[in-house]
Amino acid sequence: MKLVGIERVDSYERAVVKEGMARLLKPLGGMEAFVQPGEKVLLKPNMLSAKTPDAAVTTHPEVLRAAIELVQQAGGLPLVGDSPGVGSQKRVAEKTGLLQVIEESGAEIADFSEPVEVAGKGTFKRFALARPYLEADRVINLPKLKTHEMMTMTCAVKNLFGAVVGAGKAGWHLKAGADRDLFARMLVELYLLRKPDLNIVDAVAAMEGDGPGSGDPRHVGLLLAGENAVAVDVVAAEIAGIPKKLLYIQRAAASLGVDGADRSEIETTGLPLEEACVPGFRLPHISDVQFGLPQFLKNRLRHYLTSRPCLVEERCRLCGVCKDACPPHAIDIKEGRLSFDYHACIRCFCCRELCPEGALDVVEGTLVKIIKKFK
Repeated sequence: MKLVGIERVDSYERAVVKEGMARLLKPLGGMEAFVQPGEKVLLKPNMLSAKTPDAAVTTHPEVLRAAIELVQQAGGLPLVGDSPGVGSQKRVAEKTGLLQVIEESGAEIADFSEPVEVAGKGTFKRFALARPYLEADRVINLPKLKTHEMMTMTCAVKNLFGAVVGAGKAGWHLKAGADRDLFARMLVELYLLRKPDLNIVDAVAAMEGDGPGSGDPRHVGLLLAGENAVAVDVVAAEIAGIPKKLLYIQRAAASLGVDGADRSEIETTGLPLEEACVPGFRLPHISDVQFGLPQFLKNRLRHYLTSRPCLVEERCRLCGVCKDACPPHAIDIKEGRLSFDYHACIRCFCCRELCPEGALDVVEGTLVKIIKKFK
């Protein structure tokens, strides 16, 4: 059985988070079960972009602080690293409050700029991952529970995509991002290359709606933990009320026979699951009805079958973040406004995910609107 702990933590007050995390890990053997004295321990938070902690975009600094202190008490040497979607690691760490915690605690920042090529073991043959992620003695994954417009939910497995260095993420979106199931398979195969030793989920304040960067904070008041990242994701999705058919990562894990995807093999401890479940957790409104169609029809009808990004002109500052982040270079700035090439657009929504002003919305395809109307 895969064990997943659930603990009620109602605020980010320092003592509350530290005590809650200690209670959370106790049934799993405590931090000492995962960290030995003298080991270099990489803590991998979500550092998507330079947003303040109240935006619920990134792992909260007090969750990182509690994890660092528990690692230190177990005798480990904590390093903190991630590769943000936009901006330098130091800039994002500073804005999110994570840098202050790192400096105050005596931990070190791990430089995620150097990629190391690793042979894949499945559909995808090569991955280039940050050296500290591969070389650390232990990896502790610190994801944020959020909705995700492409994967429906981002939590433990998806957070490991941050081990891909910088521009490498755009390459993966180009290679696999036009198909959600294929992209989920890539994420699972990446996870299998270096499984975290422990996953601790920040769900004190989660994100609902159009996450992972443009959604709304939602107080959930929980921390989750488990050794198996897939099992942690399954329980997190159950708490958020996300139907299995929308969990692309879980589906990919199940198809590959990966441990943790079978709910019957997962046991929860701590707060009873029925007390942890969140009513009315809003999911992304991105719609896509093209799955199951022949490829030639997908290509011809994609504009009508899928949602696509569009500009909210009054919010746009023409900063160019979306243009630079777009994997297929489908966004340009022409005559003082954004221009979209929807034939090139792969609907990965990286532009919405990374826009610092929330200036990108979604317009649904014509057939999607008709289907919803008759539903």
